Amino acid sequence: MRIAVLDVGANAACLVVAEAEGRVPAVVGTVKYPLRLGKLAGPDGWLGEAAVERVAGAVGAALGEAARRGVGEPFAFATAIVRDAPNAASVLDEVHRRTGVSLHTLPGEAEGALTFLAVRRWMGEGWTGEGWTGGGGGPLLSLDIGGGTFEVALGRGEAPDLVASLPLGARPLTRRWLADGDPPSAGAVRELRRHVADVLRGLSGRVRAEAPLRAVGTSRTFHQLARLCGGRQLALADLRSATRRLAALSSAERAALPGISAARARQSLAGAIVAESAMRAMGLAAVTLCPWAIREGILLRHIEDGPGWWRHPWPTAVTVNGSGAWRAPAPSEPRRPRPLRPGGAGSATRQPP
Repeated sequence: MRIAVLDVGANAACLVVAEAEGRVPAVVGTVKYPLRLGKLAGPDGWLGEAAVERVAGAVGAALGEAARRGVGEPFAFATAIVRDAPNAASVLDEVHRRTGVSLHTLPGEAEGALTFLAVRRWMGEGWTGEGWTGGGGGPLLSLDIGGGTFEVALGRGEAPDLVASLPLGARPLTRRWLADGDPPSAGAVRELRRHVADVLRGLSGRVRAEAPLRAVGTSRTFHQLARLCGGRQLALADLRSATRRLAALSSAERAALPGISAARARQSLAGAIVAESAMRAMGLAAVTLCPWAIREGILLRHIEDGPGWWRHPWPTAVTVNGSGAWRAPAPSEPRRPRPLRPGGAGSATRQPP
């Protein structure tokens, strides 16, 4: 049996088709459709007709491609660029009207939990072909810096004990904190560093207290930074040097560096600042890279729990010193439902002072 997932992000929509005969998805095809929604979004994140047309076009093309590959309608979801738009509901409704596809939005905490599942499974700790054994499953930390948010998940089992979705995505940080020049001024970079440190403060202390045995980065940001630093792991010492280098270069000059794509060159500095600040605040000397992330987490849930997996309740965010986070309830404590539904907007992005 083949299954598929469609991830609609700021830069592109990505269709992944996988065989689901065993407990592990075997990817047989990936197709990307350029979107560049960040350039079309208004100052407040509003997505107009041009953005809707691109999303609907990509969704329609992906639906046709899935059919050609022998797959029914893929599970389609949109990330923060759509979820946090002030007109998210109307965008999702219009995409459904034009394509017939229900484009879902996941709470940031759910994205973090799904990514954690994929990371834990990829690392293979505590997992056999028969299922989760609990052995070797020491504290694992997963980090995912997206265009709109930064997901952090920590746990000892297949499901995380702590999940946070923070307003530290590379795109809004660049727009709101590094817009005074290209390259930005030293003062702007310092202010962004202070802001990131402030947002991370409450959560980073809790991560340090748990002392994770391994930290894993899953996002394109981490992979590009690791390539820039010349390693399969991303060491904090190398990242510090790379961040200083990026801060001194224009977007065009960054795009000429190894690992930095032209589409992400402008926001690469903000991503590097978030990665460096998080590693320093959480006491991480290095981060291991993982090729699996949220798409693979969705495929795993589909294989193991069936096509209705997404109707299960999602964690509800609570406040941890100003940072949205979720800690797993005690076994006797019921989880508060947060249903996944088309048109659901995420939490508001924090504004600079």
